[in-house]
Amino acid sequence: MIDHTGIAVSDMARSRAFYVAALGPLGYVVCKDFGVAVGFAVLEGFGRSTDPGGDFWISAGEPYTPRSHFAFAAESPDVVDAAYAAAIAAGGRDNGAPGLRPRYHDRYYAAFVLDPDGYNFEFVCHEG
Repeated sequence: MIDHTGIAVSDMARSRAFYVAALGPLGYVVCKDFGVAVGFAVLEGFGRSTDPGGDFWISAGEPYTPRSHFAFAAESPDVVDAAYAAAIAAGGRDNGAPGLRPRYHDRYYAAFVLDPDGYNFEFVCHEG
């Protein structure tokens, strides 16, 4: 099991605002903010984090090459839709609108977004 992971971002303020908005529908909040690094976690309910500092971190720096792919679990297809809409409204770029992805499995419901630095991340519910 992965305890935490993170990415380097080129503009901390922009990325912090983006991830606050995009991950909010999933229940993520900022747990730690050191200015040059910010930790996000779900504190209660579905997907609750065990690390009080956060399970997803952004840190100021040169974005990784190649860009990584991250998938965030969502409780329902409605939450996938809400997170996708929030991410797009916060400046993300569409990389696959919400919908079933039967090539993965028959209930794989997901949406894909590119963040401000071009990282490909996904919101996914396996109960679609």
